[in-house]
Amino acid sequence: MNGSWWQDTVVYQVYLRSFADTDGDGVGDLEGLRLRLDYLRDLGVDGLWLNPIYPSPGADHGYDVSDYTDIDARYGGLPAFDRLLADAHARDLRVLMDLVPNHCSAAHPWFQAALAGDPAARERFIFRPGARPPNNWRSAFGGPAWSKAGDEWYLHSFDAGQPDFNWRNPEVAAYFEEVLRFWFDRGVDGIRIDVAHMMFKHADLPDWPDHAEYNILAQNQPEVHDVLRRWRKIADGYGRDLTLVGEVWVPAIDDLALYLRPDELPQAFYFDLLLCPWDAARFRASIGGGLEQIAATGATLTWTLANHDVHRTVSRYGLVSYTDGPPTRPRGTVDVALGVRRARAAMMLLLALPGSVYLYQGEEAGLPEVLDLPDEARQDPTWLRSGTADYGRDGCRVPLPWTASGPSFGFSSSERTWLPQPDWFGEFAIEPQIGRPGSTWELHRRALEIRRGIGGPLEWIPADRRDVVAFRRGDLASVTVFGDEPYAVPWGEPLLASADAGPGTVAPSSTAWFRV
Repeated sequence: MNGSWWQDTVVYQVYLRSFADTDGDGVGDLEGLRLRLDYLRDLGVDGLWLNPIYPSPGADHGYDVSDYTDIDARYGGLPAFDRLLADAHARDLRVLMDLVPNHCSAAHPWFQAALAGDPAARERFIFRPGARPPNNWRSAFGGPAWSKAGDEWYLHSFDAGQPDFNWRNPEVAAYFEEVLRFWFDRGVDGIRIDVAHMMFKHADLPDWPDHAEYNILAQNQPEVHDVLRRWRKIADGYGRDLTLVGEVWVPAIDDLALYLRPDELPQAFYFDLLLCPWDAARFRASIGGGLEQIAATGATLTWTLANHDVHRTVSRYGLVSYTDGPPTRPRGTVDVALGVRRARAAMMLLLALPGSVYLYQGEEAGLPEVLDLPDEARQDPTWLRSGTADYGRDGCRVPLPWTASGPSFGFSSSERTWLPQPDWFGEFAIEPQIGRPGSTWELHRRALEIRRGIGGPLEWIPADRRDVVAFRRGDLASVTVFGDEPYAVPWGEPLLASADAGPGTVAPSSTAWFRV
């Protein structure tokens, strides 16, 4: 594993529908991304991860896949993907695909055959007879996890349009091994595995006791590790240093470590830090715990603070009063200026850590969450399945503002985008920030540039205040002040700061890097 590119890479997550549109339909496409590959190279990332772009009816905008070995024609099809891959590689940018093995679309030929009564096809999914649902499991999107099809029920851990595969059927395992080979043969550099911990369910499908927060019966089953070992063997067999990145939501860090054994996943997202509020003690405990327990496996940490499923960091860290919502999507009053300041600081802290980092599109511009989308515009299935109690994930998926004015702020030639952009989006436009000293985009670019010279293990630097997190890697020291008072640093040459302060001082709610 030593020296693998993915151990310290920075990958830019592309939610393609919302990145850049070239054909004027208000939906992002592969050509829009291809034409902005120089933008990603200039920003300083090492690669990109594409959320699912396979053919899909769009019940969950790509996470309901109807064909795993093709690209949706709305995005340009396989020819557009091949052009993107070639041009990305020409710029030394790695490309990762997103694989969805827990479930497919109800439009997938296998499920359509199952509905038509094909016995072999039905065995590829989880069907059970009965007048009532087989158990009390709930969908992650709200409502029951079972829907009726004829005289039987089928399991869907998410939307009813996303039936779960039966991973105890060897045909399912064989199918996905071929899918992996298809994309590796095509030249991709890695695969992000959606809900990698959920492929297997308890064989007896018993009731979920008391609806505990984490349904252990529907996820984190021991059999999943055998599948991931086979996939790791396939990836390693190519001799190209490919990676597999697991999306693994488990109750504890030691559970996550089980997925990162030398013959299993090379990488799995460490979500614990993403779940931390703006608090020094929580950040330090999360970083320390992750480094201690994940390092014991021989793996490196895979860090992120934002993605397509959670509120943007500006709005999470700028929350000054809480109303409702889960930790990843809290609602309440947001101080945007405070959120931007803290998000800038958190980004610098993150990029100083050992391991790999995944950045979600738009974070480099300091975009806040769009919290006030019109109800009629919302498309996340969580919104309806929760009875409109959970506002869902649409707010972090609104198409990017590239310019301060013009049709859809430069995203498309069309005024109408698949999710509406708010009037204030132009204030956070990307292109006006490029080259502007002090902008959030330039802070990202410079931090990514400096990061390439950072090396060595993390060593904590003692601080005489509880609201300060300080550590050293090689000759770089990172100091983050979580509180409201500046912090004096008696050593080091200033390199970069997320907020201005006097000489030898770190400003409140900011991070500064020093050469020591």
